[in-house]
Amino acid sequence: MKSLNFKKNKLASSLAIILGTAVVLPSFAAEDDKIADDEIEVIQVKGIRGSLIRSMDLKRDSSGVVDAISAEEMGKFPDTNLAESLGRITGVSISRSNGEGSQITVRGFGPEFNLITLNGRQMPGTGFTRSFSFENLSSEGVSALEVQKTARAEVPTGGLGATVNIVTVKPLQSPGEKFSLMGKGIYDSSNVAGDDITPEFGGIYSNTFLDETFGVALSVSHHRRDFQKQEANIQGWQANVGLPTLDDDKVIDPRPMDSEGNRIGNHYFAKDMNYGIADVRRARTNGQLTLQYAVNDDLVITTDYTATNAVTATESIGWGIWNNFGANINSYELDSNGTAIYADISGDDGSFSASKDTTEVKSSSFGINFDWQLTDDLHIELDYHDSITEIDNGADKGSGNSGQVILGSDQLASKIYDYREGEIPSVNILWKNGTNEILPSEIDSNFSQFLHNPGESTVQQFQLHSTWANPYNSSLAYVKAGVSSTTQTMSGSSAWSGLRGGPGFDPSFVEMLPDDMFVRHDTGDFLDQFDGGGSDLNPGYYYTYDFDEAVARQTAVLTEEVLGANAYVPDAYYSGSVPQSLVEETTTSFYLQTEWDLEVGDFPVQLNAGIRYEKTEVVSPSESQIPLQVNWVAASEWITDFKPEIEEVTYTGEYDLILPMLDIKVDLTDELVGRMSMGKTITRPGLGNLLGSFSVSGSPKIGARTGGRGNPNLEPYQSTNVDVSFEYYYDEANYLSLGLFAKEVDKWIDNSQVEITIDGIHDIYLGDRWNAAVGQIEARGEQATDSAIFQQMLANNNGNLDGVIEPDPATDPLVTWTISSPENVDERSVYGLEFAVQHVFGESGYGFAFNSTFVDGDVEYDPELLEIQAVLPGLSNSANFQLFYEKDGLSVKTTYSWRDEYLIGQGQSQGSSDVPPQFAKEFGQWDISVNYDVTEQFTVFFDGVNLNNETEQGFGRYEEQFLYARQYGTRYVVGARYSF
Repeated sequence: MKSLNFKKNKLASSLAIILGTAVVLPSFAAEDDKIADDEIEVIQVKGIRGSLIRSMDLKRDSSGVVDAISAEEMGKFPDTNLAESLGRITGVSISRSNGEGSQITVRGFGPEFNLITLNGRQMPGTGFTRSFSFENLSSEGVSALEVQKTARAEVPTGGLGATVNIVTVKPLQSPGEKFSLMGKGIYDSSNVAGDDITPEFGGIYSNTFLDETFGVALSVSHHRRDFQKQEANIQGWQANVGLPTLDDDKVIDPRPMDSEGNRIGNHYFAKDMNYGIADVRRARTNGQLTLQYAVNDDLVITTDYTATNAVTATESIGWGIWNNFGANINSYELDSNGTAIYADISGDDGSFSASKDTTEVKSSSFGINFDWQLTDDLHIELDYHDSITEIDNGADKGSGNSGQVILGSDQLASKIYDYREGEIPSVNILWKNGTNEILPSEIDSNFSQFLHNPGESTVQQFQLHSTWANPYNSSLAYVKAGVSSTTQTMSGSSAWSGLRGGPGFDPSFVEMLPDDMFVRHDTGDFLDQFDGGGSDLNPGYYYTYDFDEAVARQTAVLTEEVLGANAYVPDAYYSGSVPQSLVEETTTSFYLQTEWDLEVGDFPVQLNAGIRYEKTEVVSPSESQIPLQVNWVAASEWITDFKPEIEEVTYTGEYDLILPMLDIKVDLTDELVGRMSMGKTITRPGLGNLLGSFSVSGSPKIGARTGGRGNPNLEPYQSTNVDVSFEYYYDEANYLSLGLFAKEVDKWIDNSQVEITIDGIHDIYLGDRWNAAVGQIEARGEQATDSAIFQQMLANNNGNLDGVIEPDPATDPLVTWTISSPENVDERSVYGLEFAVQHVFGESGYGFAFNSTFVDGDVEYDPELLEIQAVLPGLSNSANFQLFYEKDGLSVKTTYSWRDEYLIGQGQSQGSSDVPPQFAKEFGQWDISVNYDVTEQFTVFFDGVNLNNETEQGFGRYEEQFLYARQYGTRYVVGARYSF
């Protein structure tokens, strides 16, 4: 291959390794915008090989530990999803949403620990998080993804795991006219309700004018995917529920006993069991316009605008059971860790649900950048951007909310939960009609609920960088200094309708639900990729009905005259004021960074040393709803009644930090590079944790009387890091690397829990009237189920005219709420090993790449402890393998991505107050991509995603504590690309 030699001025030579994409700050790619040469010959290697070479060169030339993925050519990124591409990088694993790569974990640190920048600019997250969802951004206009794993004084803070920079196309960096147009047809094998083939199309255009002093780049894309998600799930597990005294033949409990005959250890029962099918239509539109003007040889002005719009519309149906525990457990079997794998339970209900949700995420970012070579030795860069992300789960144009209707019946004798065989638990309901199948004529109305939780996140950021290249003959190469100011805000509101449409099953409402409204289905093709799914699932049937029809019938029958405040009222899904939440975080920073080129013995050594100072201020004016009382409105439904007025309080907090860093790179031989990096990095608290608001559950079922409050005085996670690595570059596109890393993380943030009572908020549960009803039921020799207790209290005239039981301050105790509050606690350690190999077999066209990461630390979850624990969600081993052939216009690439079991987080929606965990089982996915160049300009391609039809599974403290099983199917893509 011909060797290219570029002449550079002294400043450009000094900056080539560290500055990155020089149009905006501070990218990590080694590029040189200021090439002063009379004649330059450019040979561009395209395709897989070219992408691997560029990524490898970046890794070798950078200071610190950096990895990257480069576009194979303009408009052609290795994967259509950016997260899937990042999953090929050593140390990076991905989490998926709806079967697509969504967020990343780096070296065991999950999405909230990684900072995502677009051309060096911090981007707003979605919801009250800092996490960036990659599935909302097209890869069409992206030229590179750069992952900085070690501390850099010049890099914006927030990436304790890594800082990922998304680099887009800049026209002046690639002069001339270039154009690429792409079209695809997507077939998703899971799709049922949508279109069999959905489109994706996009294009990118770049050109320069006026003697290459003015450039324009425009990229647009539109993607649509229709698919179906099938899942089974349990909302939560309850620890140490009250167990009745049962005959020995009705209990299997292998746990050991103490000397007094008491079982040793905890026991756990599932709160519910649900199955669901969601038909999803997802559309994403992206666009970016970049304008560049070289005022003269020394000053380049760049302005750009990026916009994204992603709409996900979901219509789902579900069926399942609800359990409230106490004396209604008839028989059970536990395994050795105390988990119920079989339970016969009386009372409560079996239901069929229908839901509609349309969520829209809109993002836009405007930025302007001045890149000025002020003198031969001094370079100035000024950058400003204003970005916003809006999320709205009420984007449905008809109702303006996310709605759910639940129909069913409490006329059941018992229900059996069974997880002794297969991968999915089954339930069998024995109805009072004497069969295990309810009839449409026996289904009545339970309730409907409607939610609307819009939110907005903004980032305004100003950055000024200056670089002085030392013109004198000394080991100091350059000094770089800068200041920045970043203001990030997050705001949102939360509206909930309460339970509308007659909470609690009432046979008098059956007439409004005609038999022909329901359609019966069997489960033959439901979750058929799982052992125990499909036709083996119990129950082997379910009913569906139309959401809009159910709402219309409730609207027509359940008027305000009949049910008062419980009525479903169109276009008024909640009453009273809606609480608003807001947090504003402003960070001012200054940094100083130097580079030294030394000779130690016979070894060239590059040393980078720097320090960054930051001060952060937090303001959170919040509005909270004040609870008045908790009502028991149905056997399995409790509702908190709130004051119509909103309480307003403003909370504040602040902190400052000093963050040092040191990188040492040694060229041990022409092929072997050794590195050591030390530094301090941070991840700021989740913006939701900084909210000063206080809230309690609007549906405080027994065992789930929970609430939360924020903490604006939280300090960031602060990690002291050490990296040591060796890299062997033995050919043009071939290398081996081995790295070790350790992170000591101080100021760890945990959600601590405290039990509180609120004056005046009384609890019907275990009050005098409750206990009297239990005594009456048991005196008749009957089970005191929740349904029986509710009906007995109504019979005792404890209910109001609407059939709602209200608390009695004279005889009922105060409600005990379990409140979760984030706090800075102790220190935790994480350490690991990274290995990567990349090899191209000469000119044969064949090659492969493999990487693996092994991580560990004192942040693992102990399932035996019934308390919140200082753990690290996302910590897991991972590996990626890529095999390819590329020659004579044909390229074939097969990839396999594997991630080991990992902790998703703590907390289950209906779990115990001890905040039990959620774990994901290991996941491995095969993909394939085939491209053929019909001509130099025209390429046809085929992609297969999730060829092995991998499924997703999750569990609680133990694998026997099933939480979810999800099935998506395989996707196939056929398309063409035209470029010139």
